[in-house]
Amino acid sequence: MKARQRKIRIFDTTLRDGEQSPGASLNIAEKLEIARALEAMGVDIIEAGFPFTSPGDFDAVAGVAKAVKKSYVAGLARCVEKDIEAAARAVEDAAKPYIHVFLATSAVHRKHKLRKAKSEIVRLAVEGVSFARRFCDEVEFSPEDASRTEPDFLCEVVEAVIDAGATAVNIPDTVGYALPEQFGGLIRHLREEVSNVDQAVISVHCHNDLGLATANSLAAVANGAGQVECTVNGIGERAGNAALEEIVMSIATRRDFFDCTTGINTRMLYPNSRLVSGLTGLAVQRNKAIVGENAFAHEAGIHQDGILKERTTYEIMRPEDVGVPESRLVLGKHSGRHALKDRVSALGYRLSPRKLDQVYERFKALADKKKEIFDADLLSLVEQQMSEAPALFKMKSFHVSSGDTTIPTATVVLETAETVRQDAACGDGPVDAVYKTIDRITGISGKLVDYNIRAVTSGKDAMGEVILSADFNGRRYSGRASSTDIIQASAEAYLNAVNRAAAEQTAAGGQGGKSSKKSARRAKSRAKEQP
Repeated sequence: MKARQRKIRIFDTTLRDGEQSPGASLNIAEKLEIARALEAMGVDIIEAGFPFTSPGDFDAVAGVAKAVKKSYVAGLARCVEKDIEAAARAVEDAAKPYIHVFLATSAVHRKHKLRKAKSEIVRLAVEGVSFARRFCDEVEFSPEDASRTEPDFLCEVVEAVIDAGATAVNIPDTVGYALPEQFGGLIRHLREEVSNVDQAVISVHCHNDLGLATANSLAAVANGAGQVECTVNGIGERAGNAALEEIVMSIATRRDFFDCTTGINTRMLYPNSRLVSGLTGLAVQRNKAIVGENAFAHEAGIHQDGILKERTTYEIMRPEDVGVPESRLVLGKHSGRHALKDRVSALGYRLSPRKLDQVYERFKALADKKKEIFDADLLSLVEQQMSEAPALFKMKSFHVSSGDTTIPTATVVLETAETVRQDAACGDGPVDAVYKTIDRITGISGKLVDYNIRAVTSGKDAMGEVILSADFNGRRYSGRASSTDIIQASAEAYLNAVNRAAAEQTAAGGQGGKSSKKSARRAKSRAKEQP
């Protein structure tokens, strides 16, 4: 029969260490909301604050202690009686009370902060744990700056506090100094050298000053640690703490290596990340592991093609397992035709290979101007392509000059099957100047009847979509185009209407055909007049 998997306890300190992040501040109601979310997610221990530091912190810890029923609720205290008494009072109404005491042990702290000898440190640690045990059955001791404490002295302290009644001993990498191999080795050393180590849970609390908090925590788990202290989104002092979601998903995803479990409902990781981010005001970086906006987003064409064929080619976790609704194939300049076709199909359009190629070319041009293409952008491109008339005249380039002290002028270059034509004109504004120039080049004059412009999406780089109708010799034709440049969108939309008028006149023959030929001759004549 297979042995039962080892369970790693999750000690969440978002409400204590996390709130110490510069710029983060939570009121009691917000702390209660986060605490309930952590409890629902399955967190074993919720460190709600440092009760002695302020009346507000005391009330917050007491409030969480009353509200939470399934998780232990911890109050932090120095190894000082008045601190411990405050923590005990704050958690006394908890269904599962927990007191966490700490005292620095490293040489630099002993010399410069505490100014105490090793023997005094051991005595104060033992007294602190013994006093806390008068109020609570679950007491944790942390030798602050443990990773920079002499290993043999650390073993002495750990053994002494376990004898004094500590049910958990936390080994903090307080300043994020440790390296994974070293920190894992330290946990292994404690387990081998501390005679009573099996009488307490060995915990770790790693900071991220070198970006190694998660790596160090996992190295500790691999070497026998039974508890990890962490925060949602990795928030905390300076560069933060080990991120809860990274710890939990590393253990879940690499169960083959760790052979243990956390008992966390992983589908709540993303919603709780959003909750904490919203309440603290600390944004989650886009490329943050597990819960960042880009964590399950793919833009590279090769990656998108692989994902569409088999998800596991480029995803080691399912987005739904962490509470993310689905993977996103981000359409950008690195995307390929396969991803574009898949997205267009999902939006309800079936394009022929030729039409897909045409949309793809416009998509690539737009992607050079916009970082991300949204569905609304894509719909506009597809609908524009589907509504376009045969392009008798194609826009090759245009230039406008406008301002409050100059006459708006436009220069336009159009391309036909036979030649390239250029002309210029002035107008009441840049759009009017462009339209008059197009009229001069094509020999087909239209009167604008209706003109509408709207932003397709939000943001400074949003596409503007122009929908218009114009009257050509008593017949009304519509035009539509979109671009990040609204002058270009206006020009393309009007040219679309001109092409419709020209195509219908040519197809009609007779007077319409003569009219079209006459327009072509006028345009050709004007082209010859250009210098």
